[in-house]
Amino acid sequence: MSTNTVCVAPTGDVCGEGAVWHAAHKAVYWADINRFLVHRFTPADQCVRTWFFDEPVTALTLTDRDEVLTVVLGSRLILWEPAIDVRNDHGFHLEGWPKVRLNDARADPRGSLWVGSMRNNVNSDGSSGAAGGRDGVLFRVDPDSKVTQWQRDIGISNTLAWSPDQRRFYFGDTLANTVWVYEYDPAAGTIANERPFLEGFARGLPDGSTVDSDGYLWNCRFSGGCIVRVAPDGRIDRVVEMPVKNITT
Repeated sequence: MSTNTVCVAPTGDVCGEGAVWHAAHKAVYWADINRFLVHRFTPADQCVRTWFFDEPVTALTLTDRDEVLTVVLGSRLILWEPAIDVRNDHGFHLEGWPKVRLNDARADPRGSLWVGSMRNNVNSDGSSGAAGGRDGVLFRVDPDSKVTQWQRDIGISNTLAWSPDQRRFYFGDTLANTVWVYEYDPAAGTIANERPFLEGFARGLPDGSTVDSDGYLWNCRFSGGCIVRVAPDGRIDRVVEMPVKNITT
């Protein structure tokens, strides 16, 4: 595979995260956790627009309405309309904030939002604090606002992805250097039979992931300077070298 890495938006982020492509907007949105920012880059005009929020922004997801995105903040979820910058509280608030905060999040095929938490490593002024411990929880937030806890005792919740056939769910703990795979029931939205999928890889630690149309997991390696593509059977297919050290999503 030939790669040509190009910097399209030199935004100077402290910790860029949560990148999501919005087809209707023809733009990519992402966050800078430590500066409480959301950026939008439109390739057609090479333009970046930025919005400021009142807490760390850790992830963004699409919704069933093109004009609305879910924004994951350190303490809560909000529904945001970037065209008019309207921000409405979703209703889910994380117990224990600011000792703990939300982190990676992704919507499942049923329309539920899966979001994980971790010990808060961002101070109130945006400076970096210490991560660690096992304070993290994996939640599923359903469209009717019902909240279910699926995993506890997580170091840093990262990687939320589904296979193309919707039968596999991937979830990782950065501090454990492990991404697990589960059986996923697309009708019930449940996970079962956890087993290690990518464990102990020597280059950095697992951060965000996505799954391609062939069912291969692409995992960003924080402090590892690379992205690793893993086959459905757990075989390392390739390693894509990156010109920066801390790859997130």
